[in-house]
Amino acid sequence: MIRTLQKDNGVTKAIWWLIIGAAIVTMVITLVPGIFDNNAANDATVFATVRAPGLWGRLTGEAVPIRMADVDREVQQQMRRQNLPSFYASFLMSRVGQQQVERAVLLREADRLGLQVSDDDLRRELQKGVFAQYLFPSGQFIGDQKYMDFVQTYFGISVADFEKEVKSDLEIQRLQALVSGGVSVADAAVRTEYLKTGTKIKFDYATISADDIKKTINPSDSELEAFFKQSASRYATAIPEQRKIKLFAFSNSDVPNAAAKPTDAEIAAYYNGHLDQYKVPEQVQTRHILITAPKGADAKTDADAKAKAADVLKQLKAGGNFAELAKKYSADPGSKDKGGELPMIPTSSLDPAYAKAAMALNPGQTSDLVRSQFGYHIIQTIAKDNAHAKPLSEVHDTIAAQLAAQKSATAAQAYATQLAAEAKSKGLDATAAAHNLHVETTDYIGADGVIGVLADSTSVLKAAFAATKGAAPQAASTGEGFAIFQVEDVKAAHAPAFADWKSHVLDDYKEQKAPELLNQQVKKLADAAKASGDLKKAAAEMHLDVKSSDLVGRDGRYRALAR
Repeated sequence: MIRTLQKDNGVTKAIWWLIIGAAIVTMVITLVPGIFDNNAANDATVFATVRAPGLWGRLTGEAVPIRMADVDREVQQQMRRQNLPSFYASFLMSRVGQQQVERAVLLREADRLGLQVSDDDLRRELQKGVFAQYLFPSGQFIGDQKYMDFVQTYFGISVADFEKEVKSDLEIQRLQALVSGGVSVADAAVRTEYLKTGTKIKFDYATISADDIKKTINPSDSELEAFFKQSASRYATAIPEQRKIKLFAFSNSDVPNAAAKPTDAEIAAYYNGHLDQYKVPEQVQTRHILITAPKGADAKTDADAKAKAADVLKQLKAGGNFAELAKKYSADPGSKDKGGELPMIPTSSLDPAYAKAAMALNPGQTSDLVRSQFGYHIIQTIAKDNAHAKPLSEVHDTIAAQLAAQKSATAAQAYATQLAAEAKSKGLDATAAAHNLHVETTDYIGADGVIGVLADSTSVLKAAFAATKGAAPQAASTGEGFAIFQVEDVKAAHAPAFADWKSHVLDDYKEQKAPELLNQQVKKLADAAKASGDLKKAAAEMHLDVKSSDLVGRDGRYRALAR
């Protein structure tokens, strides 16, 4: 074929050039996302569109759009994970978009080869794959709600979308395994790749800081004001909605005819109705010496441990000090340094054999050898407590205080409801005066503001920003009582005056200009270094420091440049 082309045959060459040209056109149509896809090209919500290979597939095949929203979501996740400044978003957008295009191409090919992932495959991956430690700790599923919370917190998507992405990852892994499974590599290629990846270099570098670039941006007031006007939509609601609120408040102690203290009969009735709250489980306090022999150990290991434990017990019966022997022989790191002593523990939390032996002893008594799942124990009971309910006399005052608080809260709520009803008919001022309460009117305040005269204004502000101007007075909790309030005026969210927002405008201006100037400075340094062949000289002319790296490999990551 090559010899045919080498002949001076114009017709033959023309035919071959037509064939090559057609192949190039076909490759462009196949590989360039979005070509012949005018709708996607004009759709600002679509980054690119991937279709089936070939001209016919391009023109008629099903399109897979790469949404800008999905690209932007991935960009924002990478920005948060790497703690990158906001201006890096524009740099990441193209790279992330291309990665998603490549992913869509791989998924299309995997589907064509029948490598789809089933729901059973998905379940196995979630139970045993990289997410198992979060979703199935100790082999137990964390539950639907915690599963949803996990996905939302770490990925910001729905569970359905998360599971779809996991399936896609598995499908791509199957494709990669299929492609690489039958590949053989020559020794020479392995040697070449080894030399390439095994080679390490040390290099000089200069860095240009985005923060330093921002310091050089000093626009005039006229430039800032022009930027402010050009960005009118950006600042249209920079100052959030504010409201003026009229109110009076009272504390629980101000409630007239406060509720009487709970009677003994009420306290007894509460106690009998909530006995489960006062149950004390069976518990025991012990000290022990453990000689380890895990359950299932071979016969020799078990026999050796039992013999050693028997020897310690013999020393103890001969007058040995329990605490000293525990420090010397016990294999329990949590108690040996304390002479083997454990705190009071519910028996339900102990090994059943250990708990049974400990409860069978009277305080001060020492057991014979006790076999548990951990090994052989010598147990001494210090104190024990059988399961029982705390007597009413022990919890009387606690219940009395609890019931008194409930009565006080109920009385305060009723008083607040009464005052709100009065204020609807008589007005806030007359109602407050009739009950010796003081009316306050706030300045314009935002939803996240603070009303200084209230202990906690959260509930009042939440209710006030849900109400309409001039609506009937309402009651809301203040943490130590209630406030009766009414919205007097509403100032809608609006754009600030330039003079009032100048410092914010300056920050935004620098944030927008910094990437452009950074690119200019990087290009200037690169061009100067190439022209002179001397990075240090080029950096010195731009007042930049040059540093030297450590030895790093081709795939290494140099920490100083990774921030």
